[in-house]
Amino acid sequence: MFSERALLADWLDRMADANDASGRSGTHLAGGMAAVDSPECMVPDTVQGSVGTAGAAIAVLDAEGAVVGWTQAAQRLVGYAAAEVVGRPAAVMLFPAGDVAKASVFAAWCRARGGWSGPVALRHHDGRRLDVSLRVSPLSGPDGRAQWLISENAAATISLGAVNGLVPESLLTRAPIGIVVRDLELRCTWVNDAMEPHDGIPSEQRLGRRLTETLPGAETEAAEGVMRQVLNSGTPVVDHDFRVRLPLDRRRERAFSVSFFRLEDADGHALGVCGMWVDVTDRERARGRLAILSEASTRIGSTLDVMRTGQELADLAVPLLADFVAVDLAEAVPLGEEPLARLGSMGEHIPAFRRAGLASIRPGAPDAFCAPGEAVFVPPTSPYTSVLSTGKSYLAPVLDTSPGTWFDQDPARAQKITGYGMHSAMVVPIHARGTVLGIAVFTRTEDPVPFEEDDLLLAEELVTRAALSLDNANRYTRERAAALALQRNLLPQRLTGGAAVEVASRYLPADSHHGAGGDWFDVIPLSGARVALVVGDVVGHGINAAATMGRLRTAVHTLADMDLPPDELLAHLDDLVIRLTEEDTDAKDKEGIAAAVLGATCLYAVYDPVTRRCTMARAGHPPPAIIDPHGHVTFPDLPAGTPLGLGMVPFESVELELPAGSLLALYTDGLVETRDQDIDTGMHRLTTVLGHPRLPLEDLCSALLDTLPTPASCDDVTLLLARTRTLSPDQVASWELPTDPAAVSTARSLAVGQLTKWGLQDLATTTELIVSELVTNAIRHGTGPVHLRLIRHQLLTCEVSDTSNCVPHVRHARTTDEGGRGLFLVAQLSHRRGTRYATEGKTVWAEQELPPRT
Repeated sequence: MFSERALLADWLDRMADANDASGRSGTHLAGGMAAVDSPECMVPDTVQGSVGTAGAAIAVLDAEGAVVGWTQAAQRLVGYAAAEVVGRPAAVMLFPAGDVAKASVFAAWCRARGGWSGPVALRHHDGRRLDVSLRVSPLSGPDGRAQWLISENAAATISLGAVNGLVPESLLTRAPIGIVVRDLELRCTWVNDAMEPHDGIPSEQRLGRRLTETLPGAETEAAEGVMRQVLNSGTPVVDHDFRVRLPLDRRRERAFSVSFFRLEDADGHALGVCGMWVDVTDRERARGRLAILSEASTRIGSTLDVMRTGQELADLAVPLLADFVAVDLAEAVPLGEEPLARLGSMGEHIPAFRRAGLASIRPGAPDAFCAPGEAVFVPPTSPYTSVLSTGKSYLAPVLDTSPGTWFDQDPARAQKITGYGMHSAMVVPIHARGTVLGIAVFTRTEDPVPFEEDDLLLAEELVTRAALSLDNANRYTRERAAALALQRNLLPQRLTGGAAVEVASRYLPADSHHGAGGDWFDVIPLSGARVALVVGDVVGHGINAAATMGRLRTAVHTLADMDLPPDELLAHLDDLVIRLTEEDTDAKDKEGIAAAVLGATCLYAVYDPVTRRCTMARAGHPPPAIIDPHGHVTFPDLPAGTPLGLGMVPFESVELELPAGSLLALYTDGLVETRDQDIDTGMHRLTTVLGHPRLPLEDLCSALLDTLPTPASCDDVTLLLARTRTLSPDQVASWELPTDPAAVSTARSLAVGQLTKWGLQDLATTTELIVSELVTNAIRHGTGPVHLRLIRHQLLTCEVSDTSNCVPHVRHARTTDEGGRGLFLVAQLSHRRGTRYATEGKTVWAEQELPPRT
């Protein structure tokens, strides 16, 4: 047993396992001990060979701690000659004053552990302190008694001396960061107290061992490679990233920032390498959370589609936060309806939910019990209902699926959870503005670490950001649905071109980013079997643009009923827009109707199937395309005009005679101009498709829309196709009558005779009365010749024209009046009646419905 002076008393708290295999297995001394007065032979050759270093400082102690062997290198190290130490207790001479009891404990500990290796403080012969690294190895003497071989690790001793020469040992010991000194073989020779709390490895398991022996793995091999690089080059490495799963908790990964620098002697020779370890796990986790939140700002809410937003939330959270994520939205949300209020405390009237997002680390998400778009069952006693009722998140670090839990109400879900090893879960409500949009469920399967409060905070932050996008998308969906509903109701529900044209149309709203726009089209029946074709565009999107479109369309209908020429109609419409703009400017609505009206354009065309003439004018709108029966496409030289509301220049009309069976194509700029294609490319695409006019109009409309580039246009697309028809000569009868009252009788006879030819004798009586009244008024109030024309198409039209600009009015005659009842009677007998004006006079007309065919 060692006597007083404890061996390595100052380092007793940092003892580690023996790390040298040969030392632990023991060394047998084949020969006896040499004489103590023969220094070079104090230790047998076999012992010197066992340490592997010629001239090394070596001492051999017997079982009681007395020196029985000594080398000259040991004398050079501590200053004692062999004669002074052999036979004497080593602790008395070589170690500072210490506790004898500690020395005894240490000796017993060395016997039990089979040796020891590490740094120690020795006392030199002259009294000064020496910092060295020793290795204690068990030996078997020739008599079988236990002995100890103590050898110096020279490189580690110098390294330790260099460290202690620069910084006091007490300061290194108390340093808040981990400090490890390694020798040229990368064996640990010194470690401070702060290192063990970092990685949980006791000093006795670290001292004398390499890093790869303490923590095997690719990361530690890479770290040793860095240390070798530092030893070879002398260039320090700062903030080396080191990540490892520690033995005490293999589920969690720890992150360290390690800086390595080389230890050198006075001549610059490498003595070892020092590593300074800083645990940055918490910092890296915080940085990772910030990175996830930063990524969420770009990946969540990229569209105004609530279902897409739900999927984006799920895709982001897997695998950054969870192994499986499901996002379930209340059914009202995708429909653009008002979100839900929170449930009552008992969870009555649980709303229907629909899966909007689904993501899993497993391809195809086989661990999901419900596919995207499907309805989701919410058990009444599940955590989901409590989350919906309270608005507070639910955290289950360990999922309990045992019998008697709420999973009994949902066996399908329970089967998936147990089958795929879902062991931890979080349920987070998705709410905004005091209403519930849905719930998000996060679970872990492959990741063995259960969810913690920090994970819940991160999940709530992600869901909050998604909720904002979902709420915006929901509000946009409601507004867009309202705008589309308004637009659909304002657009014509059924188009008919009568006897004048065959029509087909398409309206394609803008993509979801822009919403409903202000495009409109119309086919308006006019007198004399004519028809008006209208296409307009209010710049802008949303409900304001749709409302403005409705106002303008109504105005066009009103002006069309006045049978105004196209240029005059646009002039009246322009005046209306100016007035509306002034009214709206007073309200200072810079983003609403005023701005939209200022950007309105319109094309108005009137086609007469009797003469095959088409008169058209435009206000800043794209020109129509005219396709003859042979497929030749032209764009008429039609003055462009200015957009409505500017009031700068008058509009001009152009009259064209169209061949029978011609095709007119009216459209808005969304058909020919996109974000990625200029208008010339669009016009060429339009011309190419329209070059096949014999296709059915519906097929031709579809073919044109199929050529639109993807993605969807940022503007509405409106298309109106009209194939012209011509009335045959036997459908029209006209006469010129003199301005003589006797011509009234002649007019009645001519009309009845024509009706007989057409087989419309049932209309003879009413037609006689209508013709009589209209011709009488023309002769009485007009000048010049009177023209009578009958047109049989889908209606029977009677027209009387004269050169007068006198405006006829329907009067409500008194019983004492002799006249003034003519136009009143005409109005009562006809289906519609009216007056249209031309440069040479006016035409008064009346229409009657044809009797049903038998």
